[in-house]
Amino acid sequence: MLMKSAITSTYSPTGSRNFFLNLLKKSTTLSHLAQTHAQIILNDFQNDISTITKLTHRLFDLKATSYARHLFLSIPNPDLFLFNVLIKGFSNAHSISLYTHLRKCTHLKPDNFTYAFAIASASTLSDEKVGILLHQHAVVDGYGSDLFVGTAVVDFYLKNWRIDLARKVFDKMPVRDTVSWNSMISGLVRNCCFDDAVWVFERMLKDGGIPLDSTTVAAILPALAELQELTLGMEVQCLAIKLGFHSYVHVLTGFISLYSKCGDIEAAKLLFGEIRRPDLVSYNAMISGYTSNGESECSVRLFKQLLGSGEKVNSSSIVGLIPVFHPFGYLSLTDCIHGFCVKSGILSQPSVSTALTTVYSRLNEIKSARLLFDQSFEKTPASWNAMISGYTQNGLTEAAISLFQEMQRSKVSPNPVTVTSILSACAQLGALSLGKWVHSLVKSKNFESNIYVSTALIDMYAKCGGISEARELFDLMVGKNVVTWNAMISGYGLHGQGLDALKLFSEMSHSGVTPNGVTFLSLLYACSHAGLVEEGEKIFQSMIHDYHCKPLPEHYACMVDILGRAGQLEKALKFIKEMPVEPGAAEWGALLGACVIHKDKKIARVASEKLFELDPESVGYYVLLSNLYSVERNYRLAASVRQNVKKRKLAKTPGCTLIEIGETPHVFTSGDQSHLQASAIYAMLEKLIRKMKEAGFQTEIDTALHDVEEEEKELMINVHSEKLAIAFGLIATDPGTEIRIFKNLRVCVDCHTATKFISKITERVIVVRDANRFHHFKDGLCSCGDYW
Repeated sequence: MLMKSAITSTYSPTGSRNFFLNLLKKSTTLSHLAQTHAQIILNDFQNDISTITKLTHRLFDLKATSYARHLFLSIPNPDLFLFNVLIKGFSNAHSISLYTHLRKCTHLKPDNFTYAFAIASASTLSDEKVGILLHQHAVVDGYGSDLFVGTAVVDFYLKNWRIDLARKVFDKMPVRDTVSWNSMISGLVRNCCFDDAVWVFERMLKDGGIPLDSTTVAAILPALAELQELTLGMEVQCLAIKLGFHSYVHVLTGFISLYSKCGDIEAAKLLFGEIRRPDLVSYNAMISGYTSNGESECSVRLFKQLLGSGEKVNSSSIVGLIPVFHPFGYLSLTDCIHGFCVKSGILSQPSVSTALTTVYSRLNEIKSARLLFDQSFEKTPASWNAMISGYTQNGLTEAAISLFQEMQRSKVSPNPVTVTSILSACAQLGALSLGKWVHSLVKSKNFESNIYVSTALIDMYAKCGGISEARELFDLMVGKNVVTWNAMISGYGLHGQGLDALKLFSEMSHSGVTPNGVTFLSLLYACSHAGLVEEGEKIFQSMIHDYHCKPLPEHYACMVDILGRAGQLEKALKFIKEMPVEPGAAEWGALLGACVIHKDKKIARVASEKLFELDPESVGYYVLLSNLYSVERNYRLAASVRQNVKKRKLAKTPGCTLIEIGETPHVFTSGDQSHLQASAIYAMLEKLIRKMKEAGFQTEIDTALHDVEEEEKELMINVHSEKLAIAFGLIATDPGTEIRIFKNLRVCVDCHTATKFISKITERVIVVRDANRFHHFKDGLCSCGDYW
């Protein structure tokens, strides 16, 4: 009514366009706009393009898109400016339809704004081809070098994970302003290209002619946080103070997140205290900061304070509260948050259900995670990723792959995060054919420039037996981070190529990439499996004294393994006793394993006593000790150890072996009769054993159960899962074809010897991945040199 009386009291018959433009500017609700529109019609301004364009603009401001569309349809001759307002306002498929209508059904020609708005709208579509076509149209029409269009194109490519194309367009832009630099930095951060984002930020600083604004500072902070570059973050903070941006709430909020993610929660608290009136985003950053630093009690307290202030929390508040990074011990808190989300109706927000799915997965509550995923109202790529990753992290690789296939059937387009998770699953399972299919998907989606995807591909090929393919990809990569180098070094170690691993580490040292704890663990592992004792000792000393990297239990265990495998058991025992920290199950376990290899009962007894004290529930140590006694034919002690296992109700992980024929996986267990071709497999195995015995093979029966006859022992060992898989591979593949199998446990001595004989008599290359490493069998020899 107030608006109506204002119009009535101020209207004069000679009302001008400016009067209505002013009135539209002051309209703050849809009701006001509707009343003003009525007066526009009454005063015969309904075909005045300037007035209608302003009205359309205000309708979009108030999200009245349907109203705006109907208004546009009523205009007989809209001009280019009105078209541009509509294209910008819709920002979806309607914008593209309008652009098409403009080109085909009017005499108007698109300008730089038309292209910029249309390309921005194409970012919201699932099909990137539309945006690429619009980019081509813009170039043909002479707007390829336009700043406004160029910025929109860069943003479009970055939103579609096309980092390579975004870089090309950005680098060729003749003029770049602050907005275009900001788009490039924030887009790279969105794509997890944090190193690249920092490099672009540094380029912007060196350019000198481009002024930074508060958005630039806020855009680079997440990259610094992810890279843990606190020192550089402090330099940016000094720059923000110098430029006068530091007191801006969104900049302070960015610094709160930076300090929190870098582990300095006290500095984050001080910055939060500097904000006189923290907004919801600042509260969310501080809540998340507490949670990510394991201070969930503080985050809950601040969350309650936020609720008490009367502020309405949003999905980011809840996501920040969920203990994703430090979940252990917080299952009841997670359940409480879940309950709060159900009651408040916020569980329907995809980011909330995704965060809860993630934390349940990390707590190994995989059923709760899957139930939450299945009940999600809207399954975003992030929610699919969380569940696939959850399965992968919990070793449920087949479930991860199955869900990925379901995602494909649901027409949800995978992104680099999806691809990285599924490649990890392929690597765990040894599913090379699926891994290769995912690689082809990576190529079709142009994800190869993403460093995390390329690194995951290297890791997948290495763990699936394709070490040469892994190295080929590694050499093609332009930018490599420490994780990439680690993946390749680890791959060499897995294949027993210790010298190649050491050579690559030398290249890494000269590249300027600083090694971390994982690098040294991979190197020590490589030395262990190649018998490089002296080199391993040098690496261990260099890690401590040259790189000041504190050894973890895994590093000490690797050193024990290096010495133990080489038969230096006394030296290994001395190393354990002289450790600066209390040795744990990892170190004593490595020593016991070495004792079994070298049949040293005396030191084995010392190691096993410690292990049964430190980790009495681990069945593996009992099996090792039992095997040692069996090899020594001390069946009474072997039986005693096995009896202890039964009393404690411990279960040994059943051995199984996977072989892929074409794209179909086949899994065998020991003595398996379930395969459709079981008769042919056992016939082939019988034939092989006969030929092997003619060639001098003798079955290794020492570690078999002592309370059965010799003949029965031999039969039991002859039907181990890896032998069945190899027999099937010989039936199902052409002569001369390489056979690859994947065993979930360490390959036994008998199967190792048998595979050498099979490779000789069949003239086949047989690749075996067991729980420890790869074995490449050819012409009766193994790449491990019987050292595994």
